[in-house]
Amino acid sequence: MVTRTGEADIRVAVSTVILTLRRGENGTPVLSLPLVLRTRDPHQGQWALPGGWLVPSEGLEQAAARTLAETTGLAPSYLEQLYAFGDVDRSPSRVVSIVYWALLRQDEVDAQSAAHIAAGNAPENVRWFDAVDLPQLAFDHNQIVDYALWRLRNKVGYSRVAHGFLPPTFTLSDLREAYETILGRRLDPANFRRQVEATGTLVPTDDFRTGSHRPARLYRYNTDVELADRGPLVSR
Repeated sequence: MVTRTGEADIRVAVSTVILTLRRGENGTPVLSLPLVLRTRDPHQGQWALPGGWLVPSEGLEQAAARTLAETTGLAPSYLEQLYAFGDVDRSPSRVVSIVYWALLRQDEVDAQSAAHIAAGNAPENVRWFDAVDLPQLAFDHNQIVDYALWRLRNKVGYSRVAHGFLPPTFTLSDLREAYETILGRRLDPANFRRQVEATGTLVPTDDFRTGSHRPARLYRYNTDVELADRGPLVSR
């Protein structure tokens, strides 16, 4: 979409930071995001966030969902507007980017990717990267990812944002692992249990996960408890 001013045209683009927890080679979760390799200038050959131009017939969220699907094949059930980036020198031409973010579970990513592969329309030039160890990206996309991670880490203490990485039922160890990956530091298991149980946001189920260790109780989120800000998990 092009907006005309007295001096120059201003184009509006929409990009998305979509995050998931992927298991690394050593089995530990890694906060990851998909990037798209640019095949033309500016920044040909560099990785960039998935996105595209806003067209006059669609809303911002529609544009975010469309461009994300076109470039990566992913379709999250929710999107939240992150920020507007519009520094004058962020692109050779005058471009304002409206950036969205979303969270997806790894099994959702795998299922959506498998469906595209089976249909023969898997997106090209897409690769998953460690969100905290990125190469130099096109435009100001490193700054955008840094801002998204900052928002995520700030939200984790007062919202259900970590739930976006978890299945409907999960153990306290699963939840703590998600928090630790987001925050980038280890948490004391006993203190973590006391803190999350004191919030009243978790409901213990009658089910347990069994394995090589002693059975671990499964929990779910208490959807009757409203938090100050549910972050990217706002119901629509």
